[in-house]
Amino acid sequence: MVSNIVEDVFSTSFKSVNQDNPLSTCLSMLNEESTPVLVVVNNKGKYVGVIAHRWIARSRNDPATTKVETLMRSAPTVSPQDSLSKVARLMITSGISQLPVFKRGKLAGIVTDDAIIQGAVVGKWGRTKVEDVMTKKPFLVEEDESVGAILSLFREHGISHVPVVKNGSLVGIVSTKDVITGIFHPKQRQKVGDIVGEKSPVLSIKAKGIMTKPVITVLPETTLQDAVKQMQKYKISSLVVVSKGRTAGILTKRDLLEPLAEMDLPKQRITVEFSVKGVEIDDFQRGLITEDFESFARKYQKTLEAGALFVYMKTHGTNYKGQRLIHCRLQFRTRKGSFFSSSEGYGVETTFHTALVRLERQLLRSQELAHEPKYAKKYLRRINFPSTEL
Repeated sequence: MVSNIVEDVFSTSFKSVNQDNPLSTCLSMLNEESTPVLVVVNNKGKYVGVIAHRWIARSRNDPATTKVETLMRSAPTVSPQDSLSKVARLMITSGISQLPVFKRGKLAGIVTDDAIIQGAVVGKWGRTKVEDVMTKKPFLVEEDESVGAILSLFREHGISHVPVVKNGSLVGIVSTKDVITGIFHPKQRQKVGDIVGEKSPVLSIKAKGIMTKPVITVLPETTLQDAVKQMQKYKISSLVVVSKGRTAGILTKRDLLEPLAEMDLPKQRITVEFSVKGVEIDDFQRGLITEDFESFARKYQKTLEAGALFVYMKTHGTNYKGQRLIHCRLQFRTRKGSFFSSSEGYGVETTFHTALVRLERQLLRSQELAHEPKYAKKYLRRINFPSTEL
Protein backbone atom coordinates (compact mmCIF):
# COMPACT_ATOMS: atom_id res chain seq x y z
CA MET A 1 0.00 0.00 0.00
CA VAL A 2 1.29 3.45 -0.94
CA SER A 3 1.26 5.63 2.18
CA ASN A 4 2.57 8.86 0.63
CA ILE A 5 0.30 11.87 0.43
CA VAL A 6 0.30 14.93 -1.80
CA GLU A 7 2.16 16.97 0.81
CA ASP A 8 5.20 14.72 0.26
CA VAL A 9 5.43 15.28 -3.48
CA PHE A 10 3.78 18.53 -4.61
CA SER A 11 5.69 21.59 -5.76
CA THR A 12 5.12 25.16 -4.59
CA SER A 13 6.85 26.41 -7.74
CA PHE A 14 4.77 26.66 -10.89
CA LYS A 15 4.28 28.84 -13.97
CA SER A 16 1.07 30.75 -14.60
CA VAL A 17 -0.42 32.68 -17.50
CA ASN A 18 -3.21 35.28 -17.61
CA GLN A 19 -6.49 34.11 -19.13
CA ASP A 20 -6.55 37.20 -21.41
CA ASN A 21 -3.15 36.45 -22.95
CA PRO A 22 -2.95 34.95 -26.46
CA LEU A 23 -2.21 31.23 -26.87
CA SER A 24 1.13 32.13 -28.45
CA THR A 25 2.26 33.29 -24.99
CA CYS A 26 1.44 29.83 -23.65
CA LEU A 27 3.35 28.09 -26.42
CA SER A 28 6.54 30.02 -25.73
CA MET A 29 6.25 29.41 -21.97
CA LEU A 30 5.44 25.72 -22.38
CA ASN A 31 8.41 25.21 -24.67
CA GLU A 32 10.83 27.21 -22.52
CA GLU A 33 9.81 25.59 -19.23
CA SER A 34 9.46 22.05 -20.65
CA THR A 35 6.16 21.63 -18.79
CA PRO A 36 2.97 20.11 -20.26
CA VAL A 37 0.55 22.28 -18.24
CA LEU A 38 0.29 25.91 -17.08
CA VAL A 39 -1.88 27.38 -14.30
CA VAL A 40 -4.28 30.05 -15.58
CA VAL A 41 -5.10 33.14 -13.48
CA ASN A 42 -7.39 36.15 -13.95
CA ASN A 43 -6.43 39.83 -13.77
CA LYS A 44 -6.55 39.66 -9.96
CA GLY A 45 -4.08 36.79 -9.91
CA LYS A 46 -6.74 34.31 -8.82
CA TYR A 47 -6.64 30.73 -10.07
CA VAL A 48 -9.27 30.01 -12.75
CA GLY A 49 -8.05 26.83 -14.47
CA VAL A 50 -5.24 25.13 -16.37
CA ILE A 51 -4.14 24.86 -19.98
CA ALA A 52 -2.13 22.03 -21.55
CA HIS A 53 0.22 22.02 -24.50
CA ARG A 54 -1.67 19.24 -26.25
CA TRP A 55 -4.98 21.15 -26.12
CA ILE A 56 -3.38 24.03 -28.00
CA ALA A 57 -1.60 21.73 -30.44
CA ARG A 58 -4.79 19.86 -31.29
CA SER A 59 -6.92 22.97 -31.73
CA ARG A 60 -7.49 24.74 -35.02
CA ASN A 61 -7.32 28.19 -33.43
CA ASP A 62 -4.82 30.88 -34.39
CA PRO A 63 -2.44 31.14 -31.39
CA ALA A 64 -1.74 34.80 -32.12
CA THR A 65 -5.37 35.95 -31.80
CA THR A 66 -7.05 33.32 -29.57
CA LYS A 67 -7.14 34.01 -25.83
CA VAL A 68 -6.03 31.47 -23.25
CA GLU A 69 -9.50 31.39 -21.68
CA THR A 70 -10.86 29.84 -24.92
CA LEU A 71 -9.05 26.54 -24.34
CA MET A 72 -8.42 26.51 -20.59
CA ARG A 73 -10.22 23.91 -18.46
CA SER A 74 -11.29 23.56 -14.88
CA ALA A 75 -9.13 20.95 -13.16
CA PRO A 76 -10.03 18.90 -10.07
CA THR A 77 -8.40 20.40 -6.99
CA VAL A 78 -6.57 18.39 -4.34
CA SER A 79 -5.40 18.99 -0.79
CA PRO A 80 -1.96 18.26 0.74
CA GLN A 81 -3.49 15.39 2.75
CA ASP A 82 -5.01 13.55 -0.25
CA SER A 83 -3.50 10.15 -1.05
CA LEU A 84 -1.46 9.58 -4.19
CA SER A 85 -4.01 6.93 -5.15
CA LYS A 86 -6.85 9.45 -5.06
CA VAL A 87 -4.89 11.96 -7.14
CA ALA A 88 -4.03 9.26 -9.70
CA ARG A 89 -7.78 8.58 -10.08
CA LEU A 90 -8.51 12.29 -10.55
CA MET A 91 -5.81 12.55 -13.21
CA ILE A 92 -7.24 9.58 -15.08
CA THR A 93 -10.86 10.72 -14.93
CA SER A 94 -10.05 14.34 -15.85
CA GLY A 95 -7.35 13.62 -18.41
CA ILE A 96 -5.18 16.32 -16.82
CA SER A 97 -1.64 15.45 -15.72
CA GLN A 98 -1.05 18.45 -13.46
CA LEU A 99 -3.53 19.37 -10.72
CA PRO A 100 -3.71 22.43 -8.44
CA VAL A 101 -3.11 21.90 -4.72
CA PHE A 102 -5.18 24.09 -2.38
CA LYS A 103 -4.44 24.72 1.27
CA ARG A 104 -6.94 26.62 3.42
CA GLY A 105 -8.72 27.84 0.31
CA LYS A 106 -5.62 29.20 -1.41
CA LEU A 107 -3.52 27.82 -4.25
CA ALA A 108 -0.42 26.33 -2.61
CA GLY A 109 1.19 24.63 -5.59
CA ILE A 110 0.76 21.91 -8.18
CA VAL A 111 1.17 18.15 -8.30
CA THR A 112 2.18 16.37 -11.52
CA ASP A 113 1.77 12.80 -12.73
CA ASP A 114 5.57 12.48 -12.64
CA ALA A 115 5.61 13.47 -8.96
CA ILE A 116 2.81 11.04 -8.11
CA ILE A 117 4.54 8.15 -9.89
CA GLN A 118 7.96 8.95 -8.44
CA GLY A 119 6.50 9.24 -4.94
CA ALA A 120 4.72 5.91 -5.29
CA VAL A 121 7.71 3.89 -6.49
CA VAL A 122 9.85 4.95 -3.52
CA GLY A 123 7.96 2.50 -1.32
CA LYS A 124 7.26 -1.22 -1.50
CA TRP A 125 5.25 -0.88 -4.71
CA GLY A 126 8.42 0.29 -6.48
CA ARG A 127 9.77 -3.27 -6.24
CA THR A 128 6.91 -4.55 -8.39
CA LYS A 129 8.09 -5.96 -11.72
CA VAL A 130 7.33 -4.14 -14.94
CA GLU A 131 5.63 -7.25 -16.37
CA ASP A 132 2.95 -6.98 -13.66
CA VAL A 133 1.90 -3.50 -14.79
CA MET A 134 2.83 -3.17 -18.48
CA THR A 135 0.43 -3.46 -21.39
CA LYS A 136 1.20 -6.89 -22.81
CA LYS A 137 1.35 -7.71 -26.52
CA PRO A 138 1.15 -4.08 -27.69
CA PHE A 139 0.25 -3.13 -31.23
CA LEU A 140 3.27 -2.83 -33.55
CA VAL A 141 3.58 -0.97 -36.85
CA GLU A 142 6.07 -1.32 -39.66
CA GLU A 143 8.37 1.62 -40.34
CA ASP A 144 6.63 2.23 -43.69
CA GLU A 145 3.17 2.47 -42.10
CA SER A 146 1.46 5.82 -42.75
CA VAL A 147 0.70 8.43 -40.12
CA GLY A 148 -2.95 8.19 -41.15
CA ALA A 149 -3.02 4.49 -40.28
CA ILE A 150 -1.27 5.14 -36.96
CA LEU A 151 -3.78 7.85 -36.02
CA SER A 152 -6.62 5.44 -36.82
CA LEU A 153 -4.98 2.85 -34.56
CA PHE A 154 -4.64 5.41 -31.76
CA ARG A 155 -8.26 6.45 -32.12
CA GLU A 156 -9.77 2.98 -32.41
CA HIS A 157 -7.94 1.50 -29.44
CA GLY A 158 -7.48 4.59 -27.29
CA ILE A 159 -3.69 4.30 -27.14
CA SER A 160 -1.02 6.99 -27.40
CA HIS A 161 2.20 5.08 -28.19
CA VAL A 162 3.10 2.37 -30.68
CA PRO A 163 6.50 0.67 -31.23
CA VAL A 164 7.86 0.68 -34.80
CA VAL A 165 9.55 -2.40 -36.27
CA LYS A 166 11.52 -3.29 -39.39
CA ASN A 167 11.62 -6.97 -40.34
CA GLY A 168 10.55 -7.79 -36.78
CA SER A 169 13.27 -5.69 -35.12
CA LEU A 170 12.44 -2.67 -32.95
CA VAL A 171 13.62 0.53 -34.64
CA GLY A 172 11.56 3.33 -33.06
CA ILE A 173 8.38 4.46 -31.33
CA VAL A 174 5.63 6.89 -32.35
CA SER A 175 3.50 8.80 -29.85
CA THR A 176 0.64 11.25 -30.21
CA LYS A 177 3.14 13.96 -29.26
CA ASP A 178 5.33 12.97 -32.24
CA VAL A 179 2.34 13.31 -34.54
CA ILE A 180 0.99 16.56 -33.10
CA THR A 181 4.22 18.50 -32.67
CA GLY A 182 6.10 16.96 -35.58
CA ILE A 183 3.43 17.12 -38.28
CA PHE A 184 0.30 19.10 -37.55
CA HIS A 185 1.87 21.84 -35.46
CA PRO A 186 5.61 22.08 -36.06
CA LYS A 187 7.23 25.31 -34.84
CA GLN A 188 7.17 26.99 -38.24
CA ARG A 189 3.38 26.54 -38.55
CA GLN A 190 1.48 28.83 -36.22
CA LYS A 191 -1.78 29.33 -38.12
CA VAL A 192 -4.47 26.88 -39.03
CA GLY A 193 -4.43 28.12 -42.60
CA ASP A 194 -0.89 26.78 -42.99
CA ILE A 195 -2.08 23.18 -43.00
CA VAL A 196 -5.16 23.63 -45.19
CA GLY A 197 -4.76 21.46 -48.27
CA GLU A 198 -1.86 19.52 -46.71
CA LYS A 199 -3.91 16.91 -44.87
CA SER A 200 -3.56 14.12 -47.42
CA PRO A 201 0.22 14.30 -47.94
CA VAL A 202 0.75 14.76 -44.21
CA LEU A 203 -1.20 11.60 -43.40
CA SER A 204 0.84 9.73 -46.00
CA ILE A 205 4.12 10.42 -44.21
CA LYS A 206 5.69 7.17 -43.02
CA ALA A 207 6.29 6.21 -39.41
CA LYS A 208 10.05 6.23 -39.91
CA GLY A 209 9.81 9.93 -40.77
CA ILE A 210 8.47 10.98 -37.35
CA MET A 211 9.37 8.16 -34.96
CA THR A 212 11.59 8.67 -31.93
CA LYS A 213 14.80 6.65 -31.94
CA PRO A 214 16.68 4.97 -30.42
CA VAL A 215 14.02 3.35 -28.24
CA ILE A 216 14.68 3.12 -24.51
CA THR A 217 13.86 -0.42 -23.40
CA VAL A 218 13.59 -2.40 -20.18
CA LEU A 219 13.21 -6.08 -19.29
CA PRO A 220 10.02 -7.62 -17.88
CA GLU A 221 11.80 -8.28 -14.58
CA THR A 222 12.94 -4.65 -14.20
CA THR A 223 11.43 -3.03 -11.11
CA LEU A 224 9.04 -0.11 -11.46
CA GLN A 225 11.48 2.01 -9.47
CA ASP A 226 14.25 1.40 -12.01
CA ALA A 227 11.87 1.85 -14.94
CA VAL A 228 10.70 5.23 -13.64
CA LYS A 229 14.34 6.28 -13.21
CA GLN A 230 14.84 5.53 -16.91
CA MET A 231 11.82 7.67 -17.79
CA GLN A 232 13.23 10.50 -15.69
CA LYS A 233 16.71 10.20 -17.12
CA TYR A 234 15.59 10.38 -20.75
CA LYS A 235 12.55 12.64 -20.12
CA ILE A 236 10.18 10.23 -21.82
CA SER A 237 6.66 9.00 -21.07
CA SER A 238 6.95 5.38 -22.21
CA LEU A 239 9.32 2.41 -22.28
CA VAL A 240 9.24 -0.60 -24.56
CA VAL A 241 9.58 -3.92 -22.73
CA VAL A 242 11.69 -6.53 -24.52
CA SER A 243 12.22 -10.21 -23.78
CA LYS A 244 14.54 -12.51 -25.73
CA GLY A 245 14.98 -9.86 -28.39
CA ARG A 246 11.26 -9.39 -29.01
CA THR A 247 8.78 -6.71 -27.95
CA ALA A 248 6.82 -8.11 -25.01
CA GLY A 249 5.00 -5.02 -23.81
CA ILE A 250 4.94 -1.29 -23.34
CA LEU A 251 4.97 0.74 -20.12
CA THR A 252 3.42 4.23 -20.18
CA LYS A 253 2.57 6.73 -17.48
CA ARG A 254 -1.05 5.63 -17.74
CA ASP A 255 0.01 2.03 -17.09
CA LEU A 256 1.56 3.29 -13.86
CA LEU A 257 -1.30 5.59 -12.84
CA GLU A 258 -4.08 3.04 -13.30
CA PRO A 259 -2.90 0.48 -10.71
CA LEU A 260 -2.09 3.40 -8.39
CA ALA A 261 -5.67 4.61 -8.77
CA GLU A 262 -6.96 1.23 -7.58
CA MET A 263 -4.88 1.00 -4.42
CA ASP A 264 -7.18 2.56 -1.85
CA LEU A 265 -10.35 1.15 -3.42
CA PRO A 266 -12.08 -1.94 -1.97
CA LYS A 267 -10.29 -5.08 -3.19
CA GLN A 268 -13.15 -7.53 -2.74
CA ARG A 269 -15.05 -6.46 -5.84
CA ILE A 270 -14.81 -5.24 -9.42
CA THR A 271 -14.94 -1.44 -9.60
CA VAL A 272 -15.50 1.04 -12.43
CA GLU A 273 -13.92 4.44 -13.11
CA PHE A 274 -15.26 6.88 -15.74
CA SER A 275 -13.40 9.50 -17.77
CA VAL A 276 -15.80 11.52 -19.94
CA LYS A 277 -15.06 14.29 -22.42
CA GLY A 278 -17.88 16.12 -24.18
CA VAL A 279 -20.43 13.40 -23.35
CA GLU A 280 -23.50 14.21 -21.28
CA ILE A 281 -24.89 11.29 -19.27
CA ASP A 282 -28.28 11.78 -17.58
CA ASP A 283 -29.56 9.81 -14.59
CA PHE A 284 -31.53 7.37 -16.76
CA GLN A 285 -28.51 6.58 -18.95
CA ARG A 286 -26.30 6.27 -15.90
CA GLY A 287 -28.77 3.78 -14.44
CA LEU A 288 -28.69 1.61 -17.59
CA ILE A 289 -24.90 1.69 -17.68
CA THR A 290 -24.73 0.77 -13.99
CA GLU A 291 -27.07 -2.18 -14.51
CA ASP A 292 -24.98 -3.36 -17.46
CA PHE A 293 -21.77 -3.13 -15.46
CA GLU A 294 -23.17 -4.79 -12.34
CA SER A 295 -24.45 -7.70 -14.43
CA PHE A 296 -20.99 -8.05 -15.97
CA ALA A 297 -19.28 -7.84 -12.56
CA ARG A 298 -21.52 -10.52 -11.03
CA LYS A 299 -20.66 -12.97 -13.81
CA TYR A 300 -16.89 -12.66 -13.44
CA GLN A 301 -16.43 -11.67 -9.79
CA LYS A 302 -15.76 -15.18 -8.53
CA THR A 303 -13.27 -16.15 -11.24
CA LEU A 304 -11.38 -12.86 -11.55
CA GLU A 305 -11.68 -12.06 -7.81
CA ALA A 306 -11.08 -8.33 -8.20
CA GLY A 307 -10.42 -5.78 -10.88
CA ALA A 308 -10.98 -2.24 -12.11
CA LEU A 309 -12.78 -1.28 -15.28
CA PHE A 310 -11.65 2.07 -16.72
CA VAL A 311 -14.17 3.64 -19.09
CA TYR A 312 -13.08 6.43 -21.45
CA MET A 313 -15.80 8.22 -23.43
CA LYS A 314 -15.51 11.17 -25.76
CA THR A 315 -17.36 12.69 -28.70
CA HIS A 316 -16.01 13.44 -32.15
CA GLY A 317 -17.77 14.28 -35.40
CA THR A 318 -21.46 14.34 -36.24
CA ASN A 319 -23.78 12.46 -38.59
CA TYR A 320 -26.11 14.02 -41.14
CA LYS A 321 -28.70 14.70 -38.41
CA GLY A 322 -26.18 16.52 -36.26
CA GLN A 323 -25.84 13.77 -33.65
CA ARG A 324 -22.45 13.49 -31.94
CA LEU A 325 -20.52 10.28 -32.54
CA ILE A 326 -19.40 8.73 -29.24
CA HIS A 327 -16.16 6.77 -28.88
CA CYS A 328 -15.95 4.41 -25.90
CA ARG A 329 -12.80 2.58 -24.80
CA LEU A 330 -12.67 0.04 -21.99
CA GLN A 331 -9.59 -1.14 -20.14
CA PHE A 332 -10.18 -3.92 -17.62
CA ARG A 333 -7.30 -4.59 -15.23
CA THR A 334 -7.52 -7.77 -13.16
CA ARG A 335 -5.17 -9.95 -11.16
CA LYS A 336 -5.13 -12.33 -14.12
CA GLY A 337 -4.28 -9.80 -16.81
CA SER A 338 -5.52 -6.74 -18.67
CA PHE A 339 -8.20 -6.68 -21.36
CA PHE A 340 -9.22 -3.97 -23.83
CA SER A 341 -12.13 -3.15 -26.14
CA SER A 342 -13.70 -0.16 -27.88
CA SER A 343 -16.79 0.87 -29.82
CA GLU A 344 -18.38 3.85 -31.54
CA GLY A 345 -22.04 4.83 -31.76
CA TYR A 346 -24.67 7.54 -31.32
CA GLY A 347 -26.11 6.58 -27.94
CA VAL A 348 -24.30 6.54 -24.59
CA GLU A 349 -25.76 3.33 -23.22
CA THR A 350 -25.70 1.39 -26.50
CA THR A 351 -22.11 2.40 -27.22
CA PHE A 352 -21.05 1.33 -23.73
CA HIS A 353 -22.98 -1.94 -24.05
CA THR A 354 -21.30 -2.77 -27.37
CA ALA A 355 -17.85 -2.14 -25.88
CA LEU A 356 -18.73 -4.26 -22.84
CA VAL A 357 -19.87 -7.17 -25.05
CA ARG A 358 -16.59 -6.98 -26.97
CA LEU A 359 -14.69 -6.93 -23.70
CA GLU A 360 -16.54 -10.01 -22.56
CA ARG A 361 -15.54 -11.78 -25.76
CA GLN A 362 -11.93 -10.92 -25.02
CA LEU A 363 -12.33 -12.44 -21.57
CA LEU A 364 -13.96 -15.59 -22.88
CA ARG A 365 -11.20 -16.07 -25.44
CA SER A 366 -8.47 -15.57 -22.86
CA GLN A 367 -6.37 -18.33 -21.36
CA GLU A 368 -7.59 -17.28 -17.92
CA LEU A 369 -11.15 -18.44 -18.65
CA ALA A 370 -10.72 -20.88 -21.53
CA HIS A 371 -10.12 -23.86 -19.23
CA GLU A 372 -13.35 -23.32 -17.32
CA PRO A 373 -16.20 -25.27 -18.97
CA LYS A 374 -19.02 -22.87 -18.17
CA TYR A 375 -17.18 -19.92 -19.76
CA ALA A 376 -16.02 -22.00 -22.73
CA LYS A 377 -19.62 -23.03 -23.42
CA LYS A 378 -20.73 -19.43 -23.21
CA TYR A 379 -18.09 -18.32 -25.70
CA LEU A 380 -18.98 -21.05 -28.18
CA ARG A 381 -22.64 -20.09 -27.96
CA ARG A 382 -21.78 -16.45 -28.61
CA ILE A 383 -19.96 -17.31 -31.83
CA ASN A 384 -22.67 -19.80 -32.80
CA PHE A 385 -20.54 -22.91 -32.50
CA PRO A 386 -22.09 -26.10 -31.09
CA SER A 387 -20.99 -26.87 -27.53
CA THR A 388 -22.29 -30.41 -27.12
CA GLU A 389 -18.82 -31.83 -26.51
CA LEU A 390 -18.20 -29.67 -23.45
